[in-house]
Amino acid sequence: MFSGSIPALVTPFRDGAFDRPAFCRLVEWQIENGSAALVPCGTTGESPTISLEEHMLITDVCIEVTAGRVPVIAGAGSNSTADAVMLARHAEEAGADAVLVVTPYYNKPNQEGLFQHFKCIHDAIGIPIVLYNIPGRSIVDLALETIVRLAELPRIVGMKDATGDIARVSDYRRTISESFCQLSGCDESALAHFAHGGMGCISVSANVAPRLCADFQAACAAGDMAGARALNDRLHPLHRAMFADCSPGPVKYAMSRVLDWMTEEVRLPVVACNAKARAAVDEALVHAGLL
Repeated sequence: MFSGSIPALVTPFRDGAFDRPAFCRLVEWQIENGSAALVPCGTTGESPTISLEEHMLITDVCIEVTAGRVPVIAGAGSNSTADAVMLARHAEEAGADAVLVVTPYYNKPNQEGLFQHFKCIHDAIGIPIVLYNIPGRSIVDLALETIVRLAELPRIVGMKDATGDIARVSDYRRTISESFCQLSGCDESALAHFAHGGMGCISVSANVAPRLCADFQAACAAGDMAGARALNDRLHPLHRAMFADCSPGPVKYAMSRVLDWMTEEVRLPVVACNAKARAAVDEALVHAGLL
């Protein structure tokens, strides 16, 4: 279904507003550098602090600029089921290939609530859904039994797993299907995720290192583990540095260092990353050969 290096795109801002020209350049740059699909309006895209109107505009622009060259997996998550349904419907109408839906944050629904949330979105649209499980940010964790139930719905085709629990990849292969599309949500463990049976990574680091991340995923897919490890060694400090302070502060800082048309501007309550994180990012960029 989906595979390879898939950047969770940042949302460029300039003077507080969505920087459409920079975003268009970012989409083109990602495609030129081998990204296999694009995710606008995920949490790396600061979805909690963009308005619903901005969310829909960013999705529209990504689909328009991409023009079918790679799939667009539009972020459509919310802790409001009604808003998530609205965003998913909009993504489908705009021409997205799929939607990425995060577990509802803050509300702390139980497993039945999580199932009904995703089922409601599923029943409202006709395009594939990729589940997104990130308990470190949303507090709730999709249980294996709930994922098995959800995978029985025809348009729920896979998941982005950011739990850091690599053994879950094998659990899902055993209890659901080997064809269930498993995408890593943690760059630093993407190599191990692939070895267990993953198919790709929805990546933060790919925002600033798209070619290296694409080459890494290609090496994994080709069974070239020596090549994949060598690329992982180049990228690993960058993966770590991306979370040296609150995301997406570090990745936006990194992009401002590499791309003269990107600013490091973020929206409150996220602030620009601190000096220690900047030093870690700079060192990692040099290590990766990006500076």
